[in-house]
Amino acid sequence: MREGGHWYEVRDGETMVVFASAGELPRIVQRLGGALGDLERREVTAVVTTSDREPGPLDLGSVMTLARLTSQGDSTWLIDLLRESRLTTHFQPVFRVADGTLFGHEALSRGVAQDGSLVAPGRLFDTAREAGLLFQLDLAARRTAVQRAREAALSGRILINFSPTSVYDPATCLRSTVAAVDAAGISHDRIIFELVETEEVRDAAHLQRILRYYRDAGFGVALDDVGSGYSSLNVLHRLRPDFLKLDMELVRDVHADPFKAVIAAKVLEIAQRLDIATIAEGIESEAELEWLRAHGATFAQGYLLGRPSAEPSPCATLAYP
Repeated sequence: MREGGHWYEVRDGETMVVFASAGELPRIVQRLGGALGDLERREVTAVVTTSDREPGPLDLGSVMTLARLTSQGDSTWLIDLLRESRLTTHFQPVFRVADGTLFGHEALSRGVAQDGSLVAPGRLFDTAREAGLLFQLDLAARRTAVQRAREAALSGRILINFSPTSVYDPATCLRSTVAAVDAAGISHDRIIFELVETEEVRDAAHLQRILRYYRDAGFGVALDDVGSGYSSLNVLHRLRPDFLKLDMELVRDVHADPFKAVIAAKVLEIAQRLDIATIAEGIESEAELEWLRAHGATFAQGYLLGRPSAEPSPCATLAYP
């Protein structure tokens, strides 16, 4: 059946073959995706070939879900952003709970659109994940964070997020990050790498290899979003990180919610008994901070204490309430 500048045929009642030019492909994919539900887009598979030949065994490696194919079409802006190095980093201060002195800064990635506006990290990483670009984005974000930390002349520790799902081999994938740290002249013991989205990694041994690589190189390691699900606590005994970060949803109103209070207090107790430092994130009220101080949290960050900034003060101090 012919439609517009392309034509298609249905074979065996199950397979649709579309013949179109490369320029028409994004529009066709978007139209197909819009006609299907989320479950269908995740289950229907497609393969793109560059000739009129029938797909064969050599094309099996190119088979992808329609959802992935659609995301690749939607990711042109991200590909351009990465190619043009339009990533930047904002830094949020982290303070010692006991005395309010500065401990360091967390590096938070932002994209820069062509008009100069900022692209939120959620959109960056969601698009990269769906389009199969997580490795490229995660690497670029780590290297940008290191470069920006050097330019900002930050004092204290520097916390940098990374997704273990983007690392297939630690020695290969992380070598360029280590090289960037060395090129910036930053001592390895000032860098703390935060493992995010550990629930997506089914191979605990893979996580252990990543942590071993970082530790052998002299870096610190933090387990992020503890308390947001069972999985992070489930891998705690295997990973044995230097720092635990309490998820902001657990911290929010912890002083007023008895269920959150019991869970958070138990996480803090476990960390103290294992000699693991804790970082409570997302603090927005003095009452939350006072509760965390009373229950032995080691470090704290959040809007109450300091918002992410492209130009942080390298000598920031906390005006303790």
